[in-house]
Amino acid sequence: MVRSVRGNAKIDGEQRSSRCEDAYLNRMRFTQDSSSGLNVIRAHQTGELKVNDTVFRTPIIVSPSAVLPLHAIDDAQALGAGHAEPILALDPEILLLGTGARQIYPARNFRAQFLTRGIGFEVMSTGAACRTFNILIAERRRVVALLWP
Repeated sequence: MVRSVRGNAKIDGEQRSSRCEDAYLNRMRFTQDSSSGLNVIRAHQTGELKVNDTVFRTPIIVSPSAVLPLHAIDDAQALGAGHAEPILALDPEILLLGTGARQIYPARNFRAQFLTRGIGFEVMSTGAACRTFNILIAERRRVVALLWP
């Protein structure tokens, strides 16, 4: 007689766990959150970015270890060569430029500051940049994101 009891089966009077349950428990793995101590973008919406527990309503530069608010820059088209210095100081291997709801390409002289140094440069919507940033920091990449909320 076989009778199911909370994922276990009673077979010939003995209580046994199901093979399915044993297989699941034997394959289940726990991993530590490797992003501890790193800046993680927790949320984004129009006009607002949340990095860790801090909300920003202005454009920001974010790296795994730093967050720098930017003021008086309306959009990516206003970026010039001089705006590259705080980003270059963070020694990125790739820069993600999140320009809001749609892609807006910056001036060539801004892009050239990175491309001539062999630094990857990607322009995308802010939502895509936030997701990509979080993936790259989990991979321990030297990524910096310049984001418009």
